Amino acid sequence: MKFDDLDIKMRVYETSQDRCILPGMYIVARIDGRGFTRLTKEVHQFEAPFDEKFRDLMVETVKHLMNCGFNVIYGYTESDEISLLFHPNEDLFGRKTRKYISILAGEASAKFSALLGNVGAFDCRLSELPNKQLVGDYFRWRNEDAHRNALNAHCYWRLRYDNFNVREATSKIERMSNAAKNELLFQYGINFNNLPAWQKRGVGIYWKNVKKEGFDPKNNEHVLVNRRILHTDFELPMRDEYNTFINDLVNKYENPN
Repeated sequence: MKFDDLDIKMRVYETSQDRCILPGMYIVARIDGRGFTRLTKEVHQFEAPFDEKFRDLMVETVKHLMNCGFNVIYGYTESDEISLLFHPNEDLFGRKTRKYISILAGEASAKFSALLGNVGAFDCRLSELPNKQLVGDYFRWRNEDAHRNALNAHCYWRLRYDNFNVREATSKIERMSNAAKNELLFQYGINFNNLPAWQKRGVGIYWKNVKKEGFDPKNNEHVLVNRRILHTDFELPMRDEYNTFINDLVNKYENPN
């Protein structure tokens, strides 16, 4: 059998499960760390419950994903996960899901590992959302998940530092209301409301146009030029305000004029 014939024959098996995201659907990718509890608490022993160095590794990984060939308009990270919102008209690879999933997981794993100096692996899944309301709901979901996780993490690790073992700390906060958890932290001198916003709401990364000074060699003068940069937002809003923020962001790209 000639190679060309063999190639056609075998590619049928390789591509038989290919599917593409329909036009008009919003695409959100969630990239999640695999085995990061051991990696961050045992192997590298980042500060618990939150570590700025780890946060910055995740932010740089998000920025890399937003610059790796896909048209991503918003990146979000909390804990060891990343969410990416693609431009409504993104059509790279014909919107094949296997391409998005494999490339984003690979790019995230490679970038994070290079920054950390050790292997850190990510998986990836896609949400295909039919309207802007669901896009806003998705990111509010992750925003509120960050808030819930932050409250639990601060309670858990405060108890651990107070000589509670894993079972005791977990059991103590398992059935607590949010009010009771806040009171627990207050007993340790911590006002949850005063903790850094990035711990409670995650971090957003999006494109901004800024003026920067450049040099015009033709006229031998300094000039102001427009530059498109990735802005890191450590003070994201919550709940309805966050929905508005996401909807405004999508509208800007759908209606650029």
